[in-house]
Amino acid sequence: MSKGEEEERSHRRENNPRSKKGAVDEGTGNGSWVSSRNSPSKKTRVSESLQSFDESWDGFSLNEVGDVVGSSDVEPQDADYSYVPSLSDELALLILARVPRSEYWKFCFVNKRYSTLLSSGDLYKIRREIGIKEPSVFMLAGGELCWWAFDRKFTSCRKLPALPSDPCFAAGDKESLCAGTHLLVSGKEIQGVAIWRYDLIMNRWFRGPSMISPRCLFASASCGNVAYVAGGIGMGNRMEILNSAEKYDPENESWVPLPRMHQRRKMCSGCYMDNKFYVIGGQNERGIDLTCGEFYDADRNAWELVPDMLKDAPVSTSRSPPLVAVVNNELYSLEASSNHLKLYLKKSNSWKDLGMVPVRADQSRGWGIAFKSLGDELLVIGGSATSYAGHGMTIFICSPDPNAMDLEWRCLSTGGKRMSHFVLNCSVMVA
Repeated sequence: MSKGEEEERSHRRENNPRSKKGAVDEGTGNGSWVSSRNSPSKKTRVSESLQSFDESWDGFSLNEVGDVVGSSDVEPQDADYSYVPSLSDELALLILARVPRSEYWKFCFVNKRYSTLLSSGDLYKIRREIGIKEPSVFMLAGGELCWWAFDRKFTSCRKLPALPSDPCFAAGDKESLCAGTHLLVSGKEIQGVAIWRYDLIMNRWFRGPSMISPRCLFASASCGNVAYVAGGIGMGNRMEILNSAEKYDPENESWVPLPRMHQRRKMCSGCYMDNKFYVIGGQNERGIDLTCGEFYDADRNAWELVPDMLKDAPVSTSRSPPLVAVVNNELYSLEASSNHLKLYLKKSNSWKDLGMVPVRADQSRGWGIAFKSLGDELLVIGGSATSYAGHGMTIFICSPDPNAMDLEWRCLSTGGKRMSHFVLNCSVMVA
């Protein structure tokens, strides 16, 4: 390139407002705000006019801890990046697949081509093939009208589009689970039981698909790209306690029936451990508390009963389903009556006490608490054990050690977003 051509290209970049760092489409429509890192006090408007991008952007809008404040409706810009060597789509996808998913929102400022690549299902298939997994937390807290998505460290958050259900679904009890890049939310609308599906790739809500046997107060667990449900209360005319089970396949967006469990049970909990789907506790059709568990072995396509799995668990009226989570193939339980964390000892079919957790699970008998596995860590969300209810949500994580007597819990923020301490729904997506 001659010196004159280089000066001309440099002049063109300097006079192109879209190529300046921190300046993105100073339009006049409604928009989010983007702060330049070099000029913290200067803010420029970002157009939100491109609705199709809002429906396809897999991004995190940041609050006090980041740059982007407000909604995620940011229009991708076709700035002059001709001086950047062009990459084939195949190579670009291989590179993007190795970038943390919580950083994807930044690529919207490159051009529309990268926005299209980010909304491609191929990107997530590549991530699965090369073994890259990144958990993120989807949560609906008390008083919130919309779901929020948090990155693993809770340093950034994004508000999901409003769920387009009827008022009955919005105000009623709901249950949620994740499978692949889908968040499934089950509840009751005026016309009956409904499932709404949030698609991470499209950043949109879709209706269905309905379970083969619609239910509530069921056990659920996720493993990779599939999810399992079992038991619960059937939502038909008879409202019977179920022992049926189903598996959700996000590739086909359909439910597949599984063999029936040995026990009918409601208000039970599920987890995935030792490559098996476990269903634990609950009550049978006569209202008797069940101390047994059982697991589904996909290789044998059969259920096996585990007697006395919860024989030492205290019984209390109106308690929540058991609070359980699996980390590094070890099962942990948060005992709501005592706020103690316990480890399941597989060989002896007993539980080991690991001390108290820093969140009050006993305030509402286990309701309103999120207790989840987050990669190789335990996550607990709720009201702080050292403050009164109403002081807002507290989030703690720890790396559990089965051989430790006391665990070290670390307190996290909520990405600058203050929420009620009562968690209505919480699910972890690994994609």
